[in-house]
Amino acid sequence: MRRVRLQRDLPVPMPDGVTLLADHYAPAGGGRAPAVLIRSPYGRRGLFGWMYGRGFARHGFHVVIQSCRGGFGSGGLLDPMADEHDDGLATLAWMRAQPWYDGSFAMFGPSYLGYTQWAIAADAGPELKAMAAQITASQFRDAAYVGGAFALESALSWTAMTDAMARPFGGTAVLTAPRLTRRAVLSGRPVAELDLATAGRPLPFFQDLLAHHADPAVPYWDKRDFSPRVGQVEAAVTLLSGWYDVFLPWQLKDYLAMRRAGRRPYLTIGPWYHVDARHGRPSMAEGLAWFRAHLLGDGSGLRADPVRLHVTGAGEWRDYPDWPVPGMTPQRWHLRRGFGLGPEPPREGGADRFRYDPAHPTPVLGGPVLLSDSRPRDQRRLEARRDVLVYSSPALAADVEMIGPVTAELFVRSSTPYVDVVVRVCDVHPDGRSLNLCEGVRRLRPASGRDEPVEGDVRRVAVELWPLGHRFRAGHRIRVHVAAGAYPTIARNSGTGRPIGDGGPMVPADVEVFHTPDLPSAVVLPRVAAR
Repeated sequence: MRRVRLQRDLPVPMPDGVTLLADHYAPAGGGRAPAVLIRSPYGRRGLFGWMYGRGFARHGFHVVIQSCRGGFGSGGLLDPMADEHDDGLATLAWMRAQPWYDGSFAMFGPSYLGYTQWAIAADAGPELKAMAAQITASQFRDAAYVGGAFALESALSWTAMTDAMARPFGGTAVLTAPRLTRRAVLSGRPVAELDLATAGRPLPFFQDLLAHHADPAVPYWDKRDFSPRVGQVEAAVTLLSGWYDVFLPWQLKDYLAMRRAGRRPYLTIGPWYHVDARHGRPSMAEGLAWFRAHLLGDGSGLRADPVRLHVTGAGEWRDYPDWPVPGMTPQRWHLRRGFGLGPEPPREGGADRFRYDPAHPTPVLGGPVLLSDSRPRDQRRLEARRDVLVYSSPALAADVEMIGPVTAELFVRSSTPYVDVVVRVCDVHPDGRSLNLCEGVRRLRPASGRDEPVEGDVRRVAVELWPLGHRFRAGHRIRVHVAAGAYPTIARNSGTGRPIGDGGPMVPADVEVFHTPDLPSAVVLPRVAAR
């Protein structure tokens, strides 16, 4: 293991005259060697410097950890996601001029640090040999407006955290921001004022997210969305995520985009959530093995199969050649009369009803949130509410494994065209515990496109849920929730179609969910043969 030399606060000029600061970790006595570039809005020192800077440098790599503009000594103003392409390429140009740079580099990092990788990956040229991106995606737009609904808690907590990190004692922001956010969203203030309640002042990025919610396909996102170019990235890419991570669906879309382009990325999904410390060690180990293989020619640390999944419920790690896994078969589990659930289509007509009142929104227990513990939680308190429909299968006679994408097709009628449809899948244990596994939401507006009425004013609603990798054990039951809210994970739907930021009137929604031979509402689960 090599000793490490550290140079702090190196100035890196940007084309617009702003100077960003970087720290350089170098193997002591080492000359020219491959580099690892890490660009972060969360600072350069502490855990980042120790784990990433010293960690990679001890194995013979030069490491550059740079603070993104607007924070931790770097000049300019932080405009989240807006400058990472140009600033990243300017940093690469600076790195080329350094005497220690040998003409090849890799990029590493989780969350926003992974996004900064995608920001330049397609334009970095052949010098970029490898990427290791964790719990991240090439665009954050769809995670901010998940299913068309506004991801209120995640958006507010992240903007509050990044604002607080730039202040004295900002190192505690990752702990304080979730609590301040939860207090704010329960205050009853209009959404547009929640940044004031959390940070004491307007937060520009939060206000930008509100302003562009009605139509995400606006120029604001053009320079912040790198998903159209994922297939053009020629560097070797390894991805790591968790079943409960807030960015998992879009990280898998990046994986599939690379596969369609003929690439062979690696993929690891563990039983982790976004701020789960347990994925830190495997992230570093996989990144190091990946970089040694693709920058130093030592592939001894790579596994044989590119996809590695932890199957929850079984407690097993499995290796597969691809995602979705071979042998996966989509299986419809139909909502049935009497709140049953099963693979057989309904044979008789029926509909179930509930009222959603935005003045008292349906709460959420667990589920993917950016800065909170998102592991499964017992849902029985939620299931007792009148505004949640609960459908359960009989106890399973044998183990059932579901590994892959999850969707729902529901036939819905609502008294207002502005309503959310929330679907959740749970594993019910023999002792009655009902643990949430995955969920999804669609925010509806007056019918158009795939939500055209199919019978009178009944609408077919397609919902994409988080993917699943789980064994339902014999004696357990599969359960599905249908609701119209998951507050404060998503902002409440006022029922009026008005902008989500204002505090105007709210209209309750009377919702019917049909399960008839002609309108067979179902959740589509990814069945595989149990091992």
